[in-house]
Amino acid sequence: MLTGARILAEILKRDGTGVQRDAECRAVSGRWVSVYDDKTFTSASDLDIDHMVPLANAWRSGASQWTQEKRKAFANDLTHPQLLAVSAASNRSKGDQGPDEWQPPSKPYWCTYARAWVSVKATYELSVTEAEKNTLTEMLGTCSS
Repeated sequence: MLTGARILAEILKRDGTGVQRDAECRAVSGRWVSVYDDKTFTSASDLDIDHMVPLANAWRSGASQWTQEKRKAFANDLTHPQLLAVSAASNRSKGDQGPDEWQPPSKPYWCTYARAWVSVKATYELSVTEAEKNTLTEMLGTCSS
């Protein structure tokens, strides 16, 4: 399993373009577009790695019953749409809120966001509140197909 620093490096490489890394795999240059707010960055320090389904939300939705190993796999999941590089400002405004309390400022991203949220919740068999479901339904209504 990758360490936290290696996971960060992999996400920055995956989500950026023209990413150059130093000998310790840290992103030293590149270009990233924060899908939440459609802002472009050239410094990795302006980004946070967001958990699509925040850890606290997952805990309230069923992760409290998981083994430590499964919680760690969830927190570091590079296979599903769970981790992505976004602006620090958007990630911090999101906090541990679900889609019923926070939606990405970039409305064109709503469809992708809702699909990713549903995918992660379904993959990990996490519960969804009625308010969450209602907002996800509205957000999925923005999808063109």
